[in-house]
Amino acid sequence: MRLFLSRVAVFFCTACFFAAPFAFAQEFSSGNYTVLDPVIDLGGGYSASANFQLQSSLGQVAIGQSSSSAFLGSFGFQYYPVVSSPVIAATPGDGQVSLSWTAANGALGWNVSGYKVGQSAVSGGPYSFTSVGNVTSAIIPGLANGTTYYFIVEALDAYGNVIITSGQVSATPSGAPPVCTDHSATNYGGPLPCTYSSGGGGGGGGGGGVSYGGGSASVNFSGRAYPLSTVGILKDGQLAVTTIAGPDANFSVSIAGLAAGNYTFSVYGEDSQNRRSSAFTFPIYITQGVTTNIGGIFLAPTIAVDKSEVKRGDTIAIFGQSVPDAAITISVHSTPEYFEQTESDANGVYLYDFDTSPLALALHSTKSKAATSSLISPFSDTVGFQVGDKTVLASSQACPTKGDLNGDCRVNLVDFSIAAYWYHRALSPTFAAVEKKELSGDGAITLTDFSIMAYYWTG
Repeated sequence: MRLFLSRVAVFFCTACFFAAPFAFAQEFSSGNYTVLDPVIDLGGGYSASANFQLQSSLGQVAIGQSSSSAFLGSFGFQYYPVVSSPVIAATPGDGQVSLSWTAANGALGWNVSGYKVGQSAVSGGPYSFTSVGNVTSAIIPGLANGTTYYFIVEALDAYGNVIITSGQVSATPSGAPPVCTDHSATNYGGPLPCTYSSGGGGGGGGGGGVSYGGGSASVNFSGRAYPLSTVGILKDGQLAVTTIAGPDANFSVSIAGLAAGNYTFSVYGEDSQNRRSSAFTFPIYITQGVTTNIGGIFLAPTIAVDKSEVKRGDTIAIFGQSVPDAAITISVHSTPEYFEQTESDANGVYLYDFDTSPLALALHSTKSKAATSSLISPFSDTVGFQVGDKTVLASSQACPTKGDLNGDCRVNLVDFSIAAYWYHRALSPTFAAVEKKELSGDGAITLTDFSIMAYYWTG
């Protein structure tokens, strides 16, 4: 009897000791109750049975990286940023500010269902928030003229959670300009904003004079590109101004002397190796005599590869430039799609050697995006490469013979934007010469010209 009890004790001790790594199953039944949706906790172990297979999954994960020695898990925006930051434009008015912003583009299952506008009289907040719905513009009324206000926009998921926040932009409301009456034959007594100037002397004339018109408008652009890079601003498809970003990649530039009306502005960056970014485009209406601030621009990284064809199993270098010390997400388009992580250095340069072993023998492409502590860029242009049975180093690409409208030896969205501006419009003498050389040469922008650019597309 004593020996039997000893063996039973040993059995129970052994069962308790191995309870975590093993799970056993048996059939159970009852006429008094039913077990619905049972949960079996393996305790970090595994199943061992010829009659069943037990699978487990992860849930309620936090943003971060797992510390398990058995598997690696990376979760959240820190590793896979999938929603781009909105970019805001703020136009002041009389006791109000008109805001418009770019849509926050989601990926990997993230869908933006609405936005909140944050408002503060202090730079950096705290902000008071107002839900505005799933729109990309809002008017903020009830503001004090002469006071500077600061605004941000938050994008929300389907459950009302904040998934991305824009950069901050400011505006100072002011009173409406005085209105004069123009009795000229062309205006028929209609209202017209006035500007006052000192009258000219001579012949006993004098006194203050009145000149019609509300003054020209201007637009201020600010954001992040690449350290000491060239930043260009296109106005309706034509280069309007360039500037140089600082060592921290921040840039600020203005365009003045604008008449009231609708404009499409595009911003691009050119890195230290003359690689050009994809263009950030912002359509906006400009109000006469008012300065509009467009802030929080975060240009996509530049990207290139060191091989046009890579032997399967070898590595391909994916590299480019972004802001300093950014988290770079690299996407390699395949089935499935691969996401890799690296960081840019103090000069904004990043490099990742991708192992092509899991890729099929086919044409693939890659793109990248950058994330800082507060902003996430859109994806870059895509760059293609072939996975095959040999390796061919990438070479500098010759300039395309057609379609390069801005003279950068590339045919991409910048050129398409330029052509789109002139679509069904009378060409200026300067652009008519470009059209004759680079497109169909018929003196107009038509669908034929877009087909030419599509054929010579370089990205």
